[in-house]
Amino acid sequence: MANAKNKKMTPAQQKYQRLASSMEPKRPVLKNCLRAFLVGGIICLLGECIRQAFIAFGGFDEKSASNPTVAVLVLIAVILTSMGVYDKIAQWAGAGTAVPVTGFANSMTSAALEHRAEGIVLGVGAGMFKLAGSVIVFGTFAAFIIGLFYAIFIPDFAGGGH
Repeated sequence: MANAKNKKMTPAQQKYQRLASSMEPKRPVLKNCLRAFLVGGIICLLGECIRQAFIAFGGFDEKSASNPTVAVLVLIAVILTSMGVYDKIAQWAGAGTAVPVTGFANSMTSAALEHRAEGIVLGVGAGMFKLAGSVIVFGTFAAFIIGLFYAIFIPDFAGGGH
């Protein structure tokens, strides 16, 4: 692709591109990967600690402790985003903060905060669901299709068959 693009450039443009790429600072890929791994792992470790606390002190079992754990992680991400802390962590860690559910909560909260001056419904609501709307629609549609598949082909899976 780069070679095909260079063929359309004049010799002066090609020379400029070579000069510009030689001056471009090298990206610290290994350092960025380690930061992302570290922060993503810390977020997941925090989530596991919260889940274990729900099991030990909240009377939840292994499976049912997951839902309130996700809710607490989302709440923490929303609070940190609204205070401006999550974005600073994300700048340092990169993709390590984007991958867990906290990244989704951060992106929704950031969009809501960005559009708050436009009002609750048209600003916060519409801004927040610009990103989340497609994810929610896809998730709902995928769940419907999978549920339909199970209902037709595996009726005993969810206790539907007698």
